[in-house]
Amino acid sequence: MSKKKRKTRIPTLAVGTIEKHAKGFGFVRQDDGEDIFVGPKNMMGAMNGDTVEVELVPPHLSLKSKEGVVVKVLERNYREIVGTFQKNGKFGFVVPDDKKNPDDIFIKRDFFKNAQNGDKVVAKISKYPDKYTSAEGRITEVIAKAGQVGSDISVLIRQRGLFETFPSRVNAEAKFISRFTIDEEDLKDRLDLRKQKIFTIDGATAKDLDDAVSIERLENGNYLLGVHIADVSNYVAEGGHLDHEALKRGTSVYLINRVIPMLPKVLSNGICSLNPEEDRLTLSCIMEIDSSGDVINHTIEKSVIRSCARLVYDDVSDILENDDAELSATYDFILEEIKLMGELAAILRKKRKQQGSLDFDLDEAEIEVDEQEVPVRIEVVPRRTANKLIEEFMLIANETVAEHFYWMEIPFVYRVHEKPDVEKMTQLRNYLHDFGIPFRGNPDNVHPKMLSTIIDGLAGEPYEAIVNRVILRTMKKAYYGTSCDGHFGLAFKYYCHFTSPIRRYPDLIIHRMIKAVIEGKMTEDKVAKYRLDTELAAAQSSETERQAQELERDVEKLKKAQYMVKRIGEEFEGIVSGVTDFGVYVELPNTIEGLVFARNLTRPYQLGEKVRVEVLDARPEDRQIDFMIIDEERQC
Repeated sequence: MSKKKRKTRIPTLAVGTIEKHAKGFGFVRQDDGEDIFVGPKNMMGAMNGDTVEVELVPPHLSLKSKEGVVVKVLERNYREIVGTFQKNGKFGFVVPDDKKNPDDIFIKRDFFKNAQNGDKVVAKISKYPDKYTSAEGRITEVIAKAGQVGSDISVLIRQRGLFETFPSRVNAEAKFISRFTIDEEDLKDRLDLRKQKIFTIDGATAKDLDDAVSIERLENGNYLLGVHIADVSNYVAEGGHLDHEALKRGTSVYLINRVIPMLPKVLSNGICSLNPEEDRLTLSCIMEIDSSGDVINHTIEKSVIRSCARLVYDDVSDILENDDAELSATYDFILEEIKLMGELAAILRKKRKQQGSLDFDLDEAEIEVDEQEVPVRIEVVPRRTANKLIEEFMLIANETVAEHFYWMEIPFVYRVHEKPDVEKMTQLRNYLHDFGIPFRGNPDNVHPKMLSTIIDGLAGEPYEAIVNRVILRTMKKAYYGTSCDGHFGLAFKYYCHFTSPIRRYPDLIIHRMIKAVIEGKMTEDKVAKYRLDTELAAAQSSETERQAQELERDVEKLKKAQYMVKRIGEEFEGIVSGVTDFGVYVELPNTIEGLVFARNLTRPYQLGEKVRVEVLDARPEDRQIDFMIIDEERQC
């Protein structure tokens, strides 16, 4: 007797992350599968970002291509909510400021924590929602009082889980360390460079000066470049409260007119900062570089310096670009060194470009705010000669340090940038073809030199910035890793971050390992310990860097939208910077970008096309700006 063929049962359960809409419905996003629609009545208490299990609705019962019902919340996304407190007598609600999260949090009177109506607060969830009831919680922090200046940025900071202040134990440790003075014991086995002409070049408002430079011409015609980095590891003890907090933060975050520092300011702006006319402990990478830009000899040592000047980018640029007489007179005691640095930086830049290093040189916006933190000016800031000079010196130092310790085969944290995906390169080739730009090479084995040649060929073209940005978007994101896998964008085989230990944890931890090697303390036990420590530091720092970049973008979009609120109805020249199914993006010369919805388009538009737009709306709460392209007839 033949057996009946058993029917294959179609799976009815799926797992994914719920992405909710303000109106209550949402979609379950799967890693490898079609999105699943979930109606408001089928959420069963799931909140935005939760990992959920859904049961699929039979196709004949659904109006959607794929619909489901949440049957179980596997993992909660939120532990606390940042939002606005709405007080209503004996109870209240915290309304999330994140528009992607439509779930209000019910607050009983006993848990108001002195919050008043309209205050920006943090509410810890004590009971998650279900099919019938809202989430409940208690207010744990009042971020800002209603209408308080700067509350908008403060909310974004806390939404990312970041803090502008430090725990009391961290502050106490930092305050204690800040009282230290450099004595003879600190100078043991350190190279004394205090009589050399060493100085810093930074932005005018910078206070955490962690790198200084020196230069001289050797008798053989080569350059002796010194890059001297603050020895932060001398003050941040491994495993202490400061160290744990620095690892947790991973990086300093720069937000227009405020900084969320990795280390308390009493350290980052004080004893760790290479302030002029003060003795400072440093790690120095001193390189002999020939006229071709090759490092033919180098040494990495513990040192002590005394910066002779605190220079700013614009002043140094005016000297090198314009031979400014007044500034040249002011800095006559280091004028020869400044010009020698300009000479060497040009050599290093030329060599790097010849190797294929990518330099997108994209416009960056400078946003000026008034006392109420209202944006009053947004302009493009040019990368001038001095900015590029310091960039070249930091790059060559980072590359030299990475190669040195790679060959020592000890645990280390490298900066890694992998080759682009073949699919991305194929898409780029097709995109460039539309502009008549040749893509010479195979998408599955692209060399940075080929892309660098394309970028150089765009100089002066109206679509230069747009195409540069598209090429940049095809790149993978750089990250921190414990394997030296090279940096595609820089065309470097060896690369690390060594030059900013005040504001980046990877730099701080590799300083510790460098000093352990210099001091002869890199024992087998240390090697085993650092293998674990570097893995943790690399993973944590990659994540906090991504978080910082997202926050910086959010704050910039917020302030740009605030700036355009007062310009609704005004007209501007722009360029099409993005084309999507729902509309086109137009970027203004000052980098402000707005969306023109598809319903308002009268014809197709191409990337890089020049257009004139009218500002229809600006919504800071959504970080959104809406434009309307003015048709040719109206312009006439």
